[in-house]
Amino acid sequence: VFDPRAADEASSERIEEILSKFRLNKEELEEVMNRMQLEMERGLRIETHEEASVKMLPTYVCSTPEGSEVGDFLALDLGGTNFRVMLVKVGKDEDRSWKIETKNQMYSIPEDAMTGTAEMLFDYIAECMSDFLGKHHIKHKKLPLGFTFSFPVRHEDLDKGILLNWTKGFKASGAEGNNVVGLLRDAIKRRGEFEMDVVAMVNDTVATMISCYYEDRSCEVGMIVGTGCNACYMEEMRTVELVEGEEGRMCVNTEWGAFGDNGELEEFRLEYDRVVDAASINPGQQLYEKLISGKYMGELVRLVLMKLVNENLLFNGEASEQLKTRGSFETRYVSQVESDSGDRKQIYNILSSLGVLPSELDCDIVRLVCEVISTRSSHMCGAGLAAVINRMRERRCQDTLNITVGIDGSVYKLHPYFRDRFHKVVRELTPNCEISFLQSEEGSGRGAALISAVASKMAAAC
Repeated sequence: VFDPRAADEASSERIEEILSKFRLNKEELEEVMNRMQLEMERGLRIETHEEASVKMLPTYVCSTPEGSEVGDFLALDLGGTNFRVMLVKVGKDEDRSWKIETKNQMYSIPEDAMTGTAEMLFDYIAECMSDFLGKHHIKHKKLPLGFTFSFPVRHEDLDKGILLNWTKGFKASGAEGNNVVGLLRDAIKRRGEFEMDVVAMVNDTVATMISCYYEDRSCEVGMIVGTGCNACYMEEMRTVELVEGEEGRMCVNTEWGAFGDNGELEEFRLEYDRVVDAASINPGQQLYEKLISGKYMGELVRLVLMKLVNENLLFNGEASEQLKTRGSFETRYVSQVESDSGDRKQIYNILSSLGVLPSELDCDIVRLVCEVISTRSSHMCGAGLAAVINRMRERRCQDTLNITVGIDGSVYKLHPYFRDRFHKVVRELTPNCEISFLQSEEGSGRGAALISAVASKMAAAC
């Protein structure tokens, strides 16, 4: 005799079995953390740097701003299809504390500049700068300039960095293997309308850290959790073998998105992760980032939903053409589904826009899928940050470490529960640390300007 309750029980057990694979216990997260620390160590050492998956790139940012930097600075921010020019005025207010004012403008980069030659791309950037300087009547001033450039770069100095490879849809020829600051200086020279003193180039994680440092002096870690995922932190100079010098600290850009590229995450990667990776533009690369970041989260949800449909556990075993299409379940839907107030309206609307007419039970299952995937993302990310913070405490030989982490990025800012789940795991894995989290505002532009402020002050002192 067919018993619907038994069928339901069997279905819910099978659903639980599929979703349980995304749940990581504390031991597993500690294992991820320990392996991350191992790779960080390998990235810092000369003899293992080349083969390490976590590259630990020195940034040449050694000193943090301490308040005596004042003046006008220009900042450029290039990290995606929009490019930003910003004028930053750093001054003191009545009670001698910093005051920062910014004016900025966004310019959209045309496709042909992204995929043409490096000369075309940087000429376009110089044209935008000219437009901005003209509007603010400051073409006659030679300002110190900080450049936030969010692509993998091997620095040779604060104002010299070789582009290792383009990411995020950029393909401009003649840039990879060349000094990015040199390309910018050449374009400014070709334009011949204004002069700029390019004093610093930094990654967006570094700019975020410095920008938050202005609000909180114990900020020594910078992080981005958005389309991509990366972190930087202040490392003891004596352990940064790629750079001469023993004294003090230098900010290291971990480029930890590539963690796992040497097989360190194999038993944590599920069938869905492998499908996402195989279909990406860089198979076998940035595997840790693919478990976490906004670029992949929605697609992971879609693949799990399709598995449930194929096993007749969802939507009566029938998927719409849209749901079968790669990329159709956007990451912002994950945030929206989890923000649903409980009346399932939001979930129902998203699913019907994808051509599916769900039952109430279907809506609940979809919410569950979104929850386990975004939770895994926050936990994996937390294990990485815990690796960094525990390392900092050990290297500084401190019983307890008080530290602030500056964070930016759409997943961190916009997902309703990511932040709390992430904070909780980081604190569980760092028992002897007091951690504060500071959400960055205007981080990448302000940070670049502040770093150029420090750099020009140091240059004047030399």
